[in-house]
Amino acid sequence: MISIDKQSFKGRRAIIRVDFNVPMDSNKNVLDNSRIKAAKSTILKVIKDGGSTILMSHLGRPNGKEESCSLRHVLNETQKVLGLNVLFAGDALGQKTEDLISALKPGQVLLLENLRFYPEETSGDEMFAKKLASYADCYINDAFGTAHRAHASTTIIAKFFKNNKYSGHLLSKEVDSIKKVLETGKKPVLAILGGAKVSSKITIIESVLNKVDEIIIGGGMSFTFIKALGGQIGESICEDDKLNLALSILEKAKQKGVIIHLPQDVICSKEFSDDGDKKTASINNIPANWQGLDAGPKSREVFAKVVNRAKTILWNGPIGVFELKSFSSGTIELGESIIESTKNGAFSLVGGGDSVSAVKKFNFQDGVSYVSTGGGAMLESLEGKELPGIAALSN
Repeated sequence: MISIDKQSFKGRRAIIRVDFNVPMDSNKNVLDNSRIKAAKSTILKVIKDGGSTILMSHLGRPNGKEESCSLRHVLNETQKVLGLNVLFAGDALGQKTEDLISALKPGQVLLLENLRFYPEETSGDEMFAKKLASYADCYINDAFGTAHRAHASTTIIAKFFKNNKYSGHLLSKEVDSIKKVLETGKKPVLAILGGAKVSSKITIIESVLNKVDEIIIGGGMSFTFIKALGGQIGESICEDDKLNLALSILEKAKQKGVIIHLPQDVICSKEFSDDGDKKTASINNIPANWQGLDAGPKSREVFAKVVNRAKTILWNGPIGVFELKSFSSGTIELGESIIESTKNGAFSLVGGGDSVSAVKKFNFQDGVSYVSTGGGAMLESLEGKELPGIAALSN
């Protein structure tokens, strides 16, 4: 994989796969521009070198050409973030688009219409990819969030740029951050795995068991482990069909010398809301009709100590129902511990939908080393899978 850093783009036309699949409100205003900001340095590198750029992305999951999913809605925000005038092609194909591309001058940026308006994009159609490739003399992939998809613009297009395909700054950072956790990280390496279900994290747990020294298991999935060990978990969320799996994970960890930390106590309620009664209980002895919704004070204390001694930290998933104020303290205190450890020299990577949401909600993003932009791609990387979009840059 060749980075754009060592290349000059003077007089070159680069087609860049970005990930502008951003959340919007009902009036089509961009709610979170972090994905656009993440692509900024790659786009400006080409422009400052004296090249021109064609940006391609998807937005949402349109069924055919849907105006609500038009990338026209992100044009203003893109111009604001880049500080440049951005041209818009009302299509990804067609004569008008080709005319705009032919007239593109060094220093100009053109945004194509939503690629997913074409079924050929998601089916990985070779002719569609070839057409997109014909617009430029080099290809840059800077869309880590879609690197796990073998789509026309993320994977297939790369075969038409044998010696002129590169990784953008964002993609390189994502790959390097995951490598730091899974391959080159300073020990002790800690993985914090939260969220509701063991089943959604099985492959990650099994993959990281070979890479880490300690694992904190929190959130809803911890109750499956506690029940498997004979604890009383009241009405807490649990996957009864995964009890044997939980025990086998604990056994594998023991054999590999990996220490697993489960919560010791929890904040419970009879209701899944801020309004119900609350109390602290031992995680092994939650009363009937009560459910654990956050890590308790003892658990937080233990977790803080584990985080403080770690030199490399992966955080994937919250350890409580942080969306509800009454059950957000565990996740907040964990985030604060990670920030403290990062200040003291640890490398911290946050990835996976809900933990990224928590980091943004509580403004932790500036205190950790890196926040991943790619939910599914990040998870597949942690599972040890080769991502087609990244493999295509090396082939």
